Amino acid sequence: MRLEYPEIIRRLPHRYPFLLVDRVIELVDGERVVALKNVSANEPLFEGHFPGRPIMPGVLICEALVQTGGLLASCSKDGLPAGRGIVLAGLEHVRFRRRVVPGDQLRLEVELLHKRRPLWKMKGRAIVDGKVATEAEFLTREVQGSEMGF
Repeated sequence: MRLEYPEIIRRLPHRYPFLLVDRVIELVDGERVVALKNVSANEPLFEGHFPGRPIMPGVLICEALVQTGGLLASCSKDGLPAGRGIVLAGLEHVRFRRRVVPGDQLRLEVELLHKRRPLWKMKGRAIVDGKVATEAEFLTREVQGSEMGF
């Protein structure tokens, strides 16, 4: 399964400048998802992080992984019921292996480790040019969509 921008914004409550997934290129129901994020020099975060030497903050790379996990949860047949979303509940084993800069394309790979409603545990990697930039395990919690603004 592939998802383009209109379907992504239907499934996630995030909007520019905080929507950090541009396209889903692969989704295996209930197992894994691969998405892309194009890192552009005109994103507002680069005005202050860091002037003259822009670097994408690690916390935003982790957020991109969690948003990708949200798409896996919302697209899977045994996934989120209508009107529900997920929020970040915890990060573990986070490693930043290389800088992410304007012009890079993040390949966001997320796999479901296990779920016991309302908790979903996932593992993700952000890859640039075939090299791991960031990896993390994260725990998410299901919430009512009204808690997320949708």
